[in-house]
Amino acid sequence: MALDPQAREYLDQMATITAVSDLSTLTPEEARENSRARLKIRPPGPNVGNVEDRNIEADDQIIPTRIYTPSGEGKFPILVWFHGGGWVAGDLDTTDSTARYLCKQANCIVVSVDYQRPPEEKFPRAAEDCYSVTKWLSQNAENINGLSKMIAIGGESAGGNLAAAVSLMCRDRGGPEIVFQLLVYPVIDRNFETPSYINCADGFGLSRVMMQWYWNHYLRNDTDANNPYAAPIKATTLENLPPGLIITAEYDPLCDEGEEYAKKLSEASVSVEYTCYKGMIHGFFSNVSMMDQAVVAVDEASNALKNAFN
Repeated sequence: MALDPQAREYLDQMATITAVSDLSTLTPEEARENSRARLKIRPPGPNVGNVEDRNIEADDQIIPTRIYTPSGEGKFPILVWFHGGGWVAGDLDTTDSTARYLCKQANCIVVSVDYQRPPEEKFPRAAEDCYSVTKWLSQNAENINGLSKMIAIGGESAGGNLAAAVSLMCRDRGGPEIVFQLLVYPVIDRNFETPSYINCADGFGLSRVMMQWYWNHYLRNDTDANNPYAAPIKATTLENLPPGLIITAEYDPLCDEGEEYAKKLSEASVSVEYTCYKGMIHGFFSNVSMMDQAVVAVDEASNALKNAFN
């Protein structure tokens, strides 16, 4: 279908706050500032029971997190959430609104992870940070009024990549057990030749050259591109992974790889649901206040989480 008018309006607003048209020319810090600039047009998310910033010490790392707790007595299931931003950009603030919606609507604790970013810390640091926090939560869930046997993981874009990687790590390393993976337009492979990369190369927010820029900053070398913790579709097998939901957008360079990953998971007998939101663009999930289909997508994600927790 045609580009959704609300997506077009969002792209037009973004053009007014982006200093340069070719984001691949930015330095990493400029890219981070550009990511934070989106907060100017994104209203805050809903109020939840409690929000706390906490540094988690795990595996010899100090990892900042933001913990969102629903109203009520608990104990609550936990969603470990990894922000997007091409690994390089994004932070706890840029994903704050999304975390609040998921906390409120799925009635779960959301632990948003501020993993270390490249180019200062390249692969596999971000994935290891995310795994370390997930493992810590499985051992210390009661400290945040959570349920240690009810942990899901999820993320958007690069965060979806990290969630898929952590799912593999948990399986390969003997735990912790994950009950669900929520992958929102995830980065799954370093392959810039898919039809969606070609057809959506430019003009829809996330560009092909920008993804190349992100990958170049994230990986240490070309060998890393074949590591399943960087490119989850490269895993020898996808068997015995947690069930999940994969959400993609029609006008997104990453659309095809998300669909392919859902197909591969299903072929490996993993229970997975897949939804492509027609007319939508990369980043729509974070813009509930601006796009009607984002409301539907967050509802779908929240209901999937509640079903997994139950």
